[in-house]
Amino acid sequence: MIDILEIARQKIPLGQNSVIELDIARLPSGTPIHLNVHVHRSANPGPTLLICGGVHGDEVNGVEIVRRALGERLFKDMKAGSVIAIPLVNVYGFINFSRDLADGKDVNRSFPGSPTGSLASRVAHILTNKVVPLFDYGIDYHTGGASRHNHPQIRYSKSDEKAAELAQVFAAPYTIANTPISKSFRKEALKKGKPILVFEGGESLRYDTQSVEVGIAGLKRVMHHLGMIDTAPAADYSTHIFTDTHWIRSPRSGLFLWHHCSGEYITKGTLLGEINDPQAQEKTPVLANSNGYIVGHNNAPVVSQGDALFHVGVESFSTI
Repeated sequence: MIDILEIARQKIPLGQNSVIELDIARLPSGTPIHLNVHVHRSANPGPTLLICGGVHGDEVNGVEIVRRALGERLFKDMKAGSVIAIPLVNVYGFINFSRDLADGKDVNRSFPGSPTGSLASRVAHILTNKVVPLFDYGIDYHTGGASRHNHPQIRYSKSDEKAAELAQVFAAPYTIANTPISKSFRKEALKKGKPILVFEGGESLRYDTQSVEVGIAGLKRVMHHLGMIDTAPAADYSTHIFTDTHWIRSPRSGLFLWHHCSGEYITKGTLLGEINDPQAQEKTPVLANSNGYIVGHNNAPVVSQGDALFHVGVESFSTI
């Protein structure tokens, strides 16, 4: 719990709010690019929660969730604690409808970063050194990438007991306990003892109302659990928890038509979809290889052999 929160030499005491611009770089035109960091602080001390979106620039649902939380003034009358909200981490990717930065690199594969490295590495370095030391808990909002649609879900690190507790509180329809990706924001924060939940919902460059609403409601439940707000909506569905997930991949190249999609329960042998030859000479079925829930599915109409088509979760147990 920090009495005076300082970012980029700006000090924000308890009871005050501020928007801080962190210098990132410049466009080739000379236009500066800033990372806007919204800081909201209650008059009473408490935990500091980070929420961020747009680490991948084309994942608009995460940007919308953080924007909506700010727009609805969710942090205006907090009874305790602080929120650091970054609606859009990857400004370059956002304005170019791209997952990556201008250098073609993925910020979320660039941590802890370097002040003299690639642009992605420099953004990661800023987050690692100027933001990570300030928060106690974090929620990093994402969507499915490369035409893949994810059913609203929380992912957390298997070894992180604090994150496991928050994942249960967030209560997304699906919860996945897995190992964080190398050089990701989640893994770097975990090294420093900072639990981060990764929310996934919807598809890149496409709004998904359900995912946005689940993302906002889960945020409220986490804030309520941390003693930051008085009330939060209860989830009106069961949460399915997975410790084992796998991909069903395309057996051949061709035109892909799915018959089942994210959010559905399937049984082994179910016809999930089919791959059609453009010349109408051959049709290849795609079958479920186990019972489980479809965590994510591929919306691409044309696929190549080996492409990921269905992400399936095998349930450990469920909770209401």
